[in-house]
Amino acid sequence: MSRIPPASTVDGAALANSLERVVALLRRLTPADDVSPTTAATLRTLDVHGPCRVSDLATREGITQPAMTQLVSRLEHDGYAERRSWADDARVVMVHLTPAGADLLRRRRDARARLLDSLTGRLSADDRAALAAALPALDRLATA
Repeated sequence: MSRIPPASTVDGAALANSLERVVALLRRLTPADDVSPTTAATLRTLDVHGPCRVSDLATREGITQPAMTQLVSRLEHDGYAERRSWADDARVVMVHLTPAGADLLRRRRDARARLLDSLTGRLSADDRAALAAALPALDRLATA
């Protein structure tokens, strides 16, 4: 029977340091498409969670509602998102991801995936196996 190690066996500082380095790597691997990290994160939120109110998007992304309102206006201008009245209450406006926004996200992910495939190909088989084994735990951590 396998024993689950206590949480104290995970060095929070070491994990934070590694994750910060991974985030920096992902930023370096992201194509130069003039989309800010906040813009990309907002589009991803719409992709994952579906249509949202501006106030909910602001809360999820950790920015003010006026800043999110400006961002959504830019996303609309660029064709990546659109505002629509909610079917159940026309007074409520929801922000939706457009096909162009979904395509932008797909292209960014595909470009990063290709570069990560190249980088992980340089690692040992043991390191690649360790990364593959860690993915489910990292996903659970991200949604905790």
